[in-house]
Amino acid sequence: MARIDLLRSLPKTTRNINKRKDAKDPAVVAVAKQYGEMYWDGPREYGYGGYQYDGRWRPVARDIIGYYQLGAGMRVLDIGCGKGFLVEDLMREQPGLEAYGLDISRYALMSAPKTLSGRLHLGSAEILPFPDNSFDCVLSLNTIHNLPRAGVVRALMEIERVSLGCSFVVVDSYLTPQQREIFESWVLTAEYHDYPEGWFKVFKEAGYSGDWDWTIIN
Repeated sequence: MARIDLLRSLPKTTRNINKRKDAKDPAVVAVAKQYGEMYWDGPREYGYGGYQYDGRWRPVARDIIGYYQLGAGMRVLDIGCGKGFLVEDLMREQPGLEAYGLDISRYALMSAPKTLSGRLHLGSAEILPFPDNSFDCVLSLNTIHNLPRAGVVRALMEIERVSLGCSFVVVDSYLTPQQREIFESWVLTAEYHDYPEGWFKVFKEAGYSGDWDWTIIN
């Protein structure tokens, strides 16, 4: 169990913190938490501001494959897969790798590449529709913090259940009060977030034994 940076190759996101803070109100948050078209492809104040394939996940896929030594015939699950771009790039980068995804957003799954038909599942991280020990590696990048704390614990327990011992999660955190203030001005969907010490308590409570990293907004 270690902190590793497997998202280092992603382009740095430009965020207008003040604009988001001014636009954020309960109605905007409620729409964002539906994870529908407005969240993915609507105006930036509701979420991504347009989420289209641009190849940014290919180097991330290579880093994940290299770090976990994933080969042909092995099975990988991406929890919170969105439109499935990482799932597709994992299989591009390692022919023969069996990659699958799960997301709570029907809109995102319906917008996924047709090549992923049968590989993406609609569902919640709290109740994974897969047998015990069914994946060689389980990923969840910037997803489980969208659950309340109890849901986060359940999701981590589910990751442990379906994984053969290799897993990696990325969650929202901050190291200083100033970073927390910036985060709270920006975030729309996160239900649970904390300093690393709080996250370590959650990991321990869930019996989570995999790797992790933080998303910290500066």
